[in-house]
Amino acid sequence: WSFLLPLLLTACNSTPSAVSEGTISHVADRQGRDTTTLPAPDTARAKAVSAHGDTLRVARARHNFSRPSGPADGFRLLFRGPSILEGTAEFTITDASGQVIFREMLTEPDLEAALVYELKTPNATRAERETFVLRRIDRFFLPAQFHTPAVSSKVPFPTGVENLDGTTWNDLRQRPDAIRFDYLKGKEDRRQIAWSPLKKQTVRVR
Repeated sequence: WSFLLPLLLTACNSTPSAVSEGTISHVADRQGRDTTTLPAPDTARAKAVSAHGDTLRVARARHNFSRPSGPADGFRLLFRGPSILEGTAEFTITDASGQVIFREMLTEPDLEAALVYELKTPNATRAERETFVLRRIDRFFLPAQFHTPAVSSKVPFPTGVENLDGTTWNDLRQRPDAIRFDYLKGKEDRRQIAWSPLKKQTVRVR
C-alpha cells in the first residue's frame, strides 16, 4: 500500500475543483487558472420608458391653414419638463399628408411673461404662475386667432420681419382666401404666420 499512496494523491490533485460562492462559480482549469462564470443578466426588472413620460400638457386643434379648403392641418402645442414652471413647449403644424410645415420651441418664460398684465400685486405666487401657463397652453389655438385674408391688400410691406421678401408678401396680398395664424410669444411679441403657396413653406408676415 505504501507504493500506491503517491499515485492516489496525484490522481486526486489532477481533478478540477469547483467552489460555489453565492451566484458566482469559480472553476480552476487544468493549468490552475481561475475562470469565473457570471450569472445571466436579470432583465425581469427592466422598466419600459415612455417617450412622452415628461409630457405635462398638450393642446391640439384642426384648422385649415396650408389650404383654404379640404383636409385641415393639425396644430399642436406639446409642453414637456420636470414641472410646469420648468418646461418647454414644441409648437408644430402638420398638414394632411403628415408633413410638419412649421415648428417652433417656446420656453416657459415665453408663455408666462404676459402674466404681468394681470397681476394685482407686485409678485405672483407659484400657483398663480402655473395656472396662467396652463391657461396659455389650453387657449393657444382659439378660433379667433385664425384670420382670412392672411394679408390685407391695404397693409404696406412690413420691415424687419425675418425671411420675408416683397415677392412673397405681394403674392399673399393677391390671395384673399389665404389664412393667417396669430400667437403671442413672450410679453409683447405678437407673431403672425401664414402658408406661402409661392415658397411652399410657412412664413412669418408680422
